[in-house]
Amino acid sequence: MREKILSGEVDYTVLINERVGEIKAQIVTRYNPKTGRDEVWMEKECPIHGRFEDLMAIDANFLAHIESQFPGRDIDAHNDAGLHNHGTSSIKHGRGSVLTIDLTNRCNMMCDPCFMDANQVGFVHELSLEEIKEILDNAIRIKPRRQMSVQFSGGEPTLSPHFLEAIRYARELGYNSVQCATNGIEFAKSKEFCRKAAEAGLRYAYLQFDGIGNDANSHRQVGNLFDVKLRAIENLHEAGVEIVLVVTLVNGVTNDQVGPVIRFALDNPKKIAFVSFQPVSFTGRDEDITDERRLRQRYTLSHLAYDVKEQLGITEPTRDWFPISVMSTIADFADLAHGPEAQFGHLSCGCHPNCGVGTALMVDKETKEMVPVPEFINVPQLLKDMQAITDAGRGRVFSSFLMALSLLRNYDPYKAPTHFTLKALLEKFDKSLGISGRDYGSVKGNRTREDIEKRRRDRWNFLFIAGMWFQDLFNYDFRRTEMCIIPYGTQEGEISFCAYNTGVGWRNIVEEMHKNATIAKWYKEHGKHEIYAKGRNVELPDEPCTLYVNPEDAARVRPRNTDVPMTAAEEKRMMEKLFREKVLGIKNGETKLVQIRRVKRAVSNGHHTAQESNGLSSTASLGQSALAGVAVATAAAGSNGRPAAK
Repeated sequence: MREKILSGEVDYTVLINERVGEIKAQIVTRYNPKTGRDEVWMEKECPIHGRFEDLMAIDANFLAHIESQFPGRDIDAHNDAGLHNHGTSSIKHGRGSVLTIDLTNRCNMMCDPCFMDANQVGFVHELSLEEIKEILDNAIRIKPRRQMSVQFSGGEPTLSPHFLEAIRYARELGYNSVQCATNGIEFAKSKEFCRKAAEAGLRYAYLQFDGIGNDANSHRQVGNLFDVKLRAIENLHEAGVEIVLVVTLVNGVTNDQVGPVIRFALDNPKKIAFVSFQPVSFTGRDEDITDERRLRQRYTLSHLAYDVKEQLGITEPTRDWFPISVMSTIADFADLAHGPEAQFGHLSCGCHPNCGVGTALMVDKETKEMVPVPEFINVPQLLKDMQAITDAGRGRVFSSFLMALSLLRNYDPYKAPTHFTLKALLEKFDKSLGISGRDYGSVKGNRTREDIEKRRRDRWNFLFIAGMWFQDLFNYDFRRTEMCIIPYGTQEGEISFCAYNTGVGWRNIVEEMHKNATIAKWYKEHGKHEIYAKGRNVELPDEPCTLYVNPEDAARVRPRNTDVPMTAAEEKRMMEKLFREKVLGIKNGETKLVQIRRVKRAVSNGHHTAQESNGLSSTASLGQSALAGVAVATAAAGSNGRPAAK
């Protein structure tokens, strides 16, 4: 159906009025004798395209624990009919936490995986400044009016000529947390650019960061990418921007980097604020992945919890991890404390428990001593207390007093970091929620450099380790989509992250509807932007690095099995090789000329369905032409042949 919409054969409103490609699914447990644990699987069967199954968790007990801590759905979204009107893909609950706005589909890298297939769709989709402002203006009208993190993304958002002005305008509207999802190249190249971004109001850089050392980042095809990351961190922190490391986890490719990345954050607690792990979503360049590679590379949130334990020896998967939706319990208390007169409600997170999980480490910035927070705070009981206090509705002063008592009774000073005190705990809580009115350094749009430094003087780094698992066609669940906390702000309203990037493929449709120009026309009018690929290095300033990098982690070289494809590009090359060997009978690089007869024009109901082609005489052209046809057929089957679960 997606291909029919893109070709103009069917109007896109069919997605709003009908249930396109939806089938029922079952979520079942299966015993794995190798691990001795029950796993969780999704099974679904399409009457046209057959059976599909995918792994949801390597431990059913982990998923049961996460779901037992889920505080419940957020309130129904309202005053949103104009922005949330996407049929069964519509967001129905809450306001969301991160409003994502793709400024451009252009990028200065050629990553694999890439869920938006940047630089490869044949056209440029880039928002004008007026469109950016309209999206932000529309977003702030939805009720409840809550703080959200406004994240500018892409492509690579720093390539947009409106990047700085977009940040500035989001701040002017009152959003406290403005961030960008970036590969860091432009920030690494220029301290001046970092300074301008910070002055415009950029608070967080969501920095793509797949591991320690250039070998761990080699799948991104930039020769010195790890050096780029280190320089970007140095420059951004110096400018006043906080750093969030964002790691895409692919089983057999980057999963061995869970421990090293967290260790890097612990070794640099003054400069790393947050670590976000994102299990791979097989969409974009990977939507037509083979079943063999998909099951081999599938990585779940339960994998993450167990990898943290196995690679670092910290946290228990079924005790110390929680759904990130527990943040909604904290938000409810903050809203009570701030009262109904507050201009914005507190940022809330009411996503499905299978969407995201997290744990936290309390790190002493001076000594680098670390203790997992659930070891010295009874988190489940604290959350229950918080719910009871909020439900009682006693007002700001008395509720804050009760909350302080709850922190006291759920805090074990004997298991806390050496220099961590009850006073530090209360101040940390107050700094996050802003209840007492004490000045810890403003986070508002008019914040100054002194505000930034004041917040950084805090001795303690509450290092949050999150796992955010975005869906793909193989594990799609509409229950998750309707509770999405990461809406995409687009020219066609706000669309769930997963519905936009996969599912029926709203991204493809919206970008096709609003594309600016073909790649050829864009390059002719604007010139080509730099792309770093095929091992090309980024030129960096020759400056010392103050970040500590574990030498063993940096020197590690990942063993590679060259007999199995690890990326979509490698799968394509393997298919080409098989085609040449099995179909054309060409082996070991030999040349063989093949005469291809003219393809006749096919006619169906009076309309031409295939274009007449000229005869080809070169083997290379034959292989590419035939494989192009295979790719088109596979893509169409992928759009229709992998229905989403309902």
